[in-house]
Amino acid sequence: MTEDRTGFSFKCQANCSHTQARAGVFATPHGVVETPKFMPVGTLANVKTLTPAHLEAA
Repeated sequence: MTEDRTGFSFKCQANCSHTQARAGVFATPHGVVETPKFMPVGTLANVKTLTPAHLEAA
């Protein structure tokens, strides 16, 4: 696993020679994330249109 002085690192655990897809472990100072990971992101413009109830339900 490669790590820099910020505490972030990525270790590739598997890769595909046909598509260049890869799976691995991304480590941060706050925890570890296995990749690939679906992570929905709400931009400020999108979030402004939602009520607090909609955000909690998501």
